[in-house]
Amino acid sequence: MMSSPSLKAIIKQYKPALIAARSKQIKAHQWQALHAIERCRTPQSGQLYVQCQDCAHAHWSPLSCGHRHCPTCQNHEVNQWLDRQQQKLLPVDYYIVTFTLPAELRPLVWKHQRLIYSLFFNCVSSTLKSFGLNPDKLDGNVGLTAVLHTHSRRLDYHPHIHVVIPGGGINKTRKQWKKLKGKYLFNAYSLAKVFRARFLTALKENSLCAAHKPPEKWVVNVQNVGQGLPALRYLSRYLYRGVINEKNIVKNEKGYITFKYIDSTTKKPAYRTLKGEDFLYLILKHVLPTGFRRVRDYGFLHANAKQLLKLVQLILQVTLENKPLRPRAKFICLQCQSEMKISIIQHASRSG
Repeated sequence: MMSSPSLKAIIKQYKPALIAARSKQIKAHQWQALHAIERCRTPQSGQLYVQCQDCAHAHWSPLSCGHRHCPTCQNHEVNQWLDRQQQKLLPVDYYIVTFTLPAELRPLVWKHQRLIYSLFFNCVSSTLKSFGLNPDKLDGNVGLTAVLHTHSRRLDYHPHIHVVIPGGGINKTRKQWKKLKGKYLFNAYSLAKVFRARFLTALKENSLCAAHKPPEKWVVNVQNVGQGLPALRYLSRYLYRGVINEKNIVKNEKGYITFKYIDSTTKKPAYRTLKGEDFLYLILKHVLPTGFRRVRDYGFLHANAKQLLKLVQLILQVTLENKPLRPRAKFICLQCQSEMKISIIQHASRSG
């Protein structure tokens, strides 16, 4: 069975065509991502000289680029994130709430990514917090973990935020934990209506105006996912990896790239074919601005609320094994299977 084309090889082949066709449209942080992925696991990305302590076998080992949009990197960071989130789990039903920006706003979002993504997070979190404080529902402060995604399954530009919410809240006035009754969290239509009003107000306050009038009805989806671990595992697949798994790149032929995805309507595999340079540009459209955090915690799940969360877990009789964060994989000698030690670090080249 033939292996899937690597993104690194695709970049090497089609970068000249990409430069010729799209150089004026690509931003600095997108070029940085492209160069990092192209150099990943090559001497240009840096090397380690590792030596076996038993048999003295030694060799140079190229480093990964470590870029958060590289499809072959960040596995360790994903696992560490999942370990940290598992320490926050509560014995309640969890929900994934997804907020999607309408197509009419996407050109404006693309033009002002850093600002509007921040407004997006703020409006999503404030909307859910307001619904949590409703006396007829939780009547308390909720905990949220929100993750920004910018792509559809076809890899088109489609900014949306997934939010994982445990079914409960903290009433600070009564100093009481209130568990959600039943399996129903919030009304999706009502969430969408309030979110729409807040987001459009935020745009207006920042003197931003879309070229086309946004629709009256926006899309918010609320899904019960049972216990929290499945929801966290679902999100962890997308957190630190690139927008496409290299296994889904099925063909590189005659200047065209074909990739596979699951159609959201039929739930069956579908295929999309693009020119090599257009495929690369599609990937680069989802590179986030430098330093922008795509994952954010709020309420009693925020890092500053650790003691409050521990108190809730104590009340709910949650027993968690206090595991240290898993270490990075060790270098193992191919000759004798003993652990190898790093003796020289050669830093990455700045050329490119």
